[in-house]
Amino acid sequence: MTKTPGTSHLPTLRGPGKPRLSLRVEDRDRELFDRAADASRETLTQFLVAGGRERAERLLADRTRFQLSPDAWDELVAIMDREAKPNPKLAKLFSRRSAA
Repeated sequence: MTKTPGTSHLPTLRGPGKPRLSLRVEDRDRELFDRAADASRETLTQFLVAGGRERAERLLADRTRFQLSPDAWDELVAIMDREAKPNPKLAKLFSRRSAA
């Protein structure tokens, strides 16, 4: 793993069970990443993993979590607590064999 100057005191991600990820980047991007990692006193790996994780979590957040106002939450709970009504078309759809 490549370390940026002045970061030898930080823990590394190297070790058994830690798979590698190789990236191809433009020279100017690499220089930018190196400078930013050094400024944050992180290794290049720590900097890129943290940034990638943060972006991935933001991108996926709306697919895994949602926030509601207290009134909207109460409305949602009331809808989910209602007894389900039979839906013959839906039952027919789910009774068909899969094309796979």
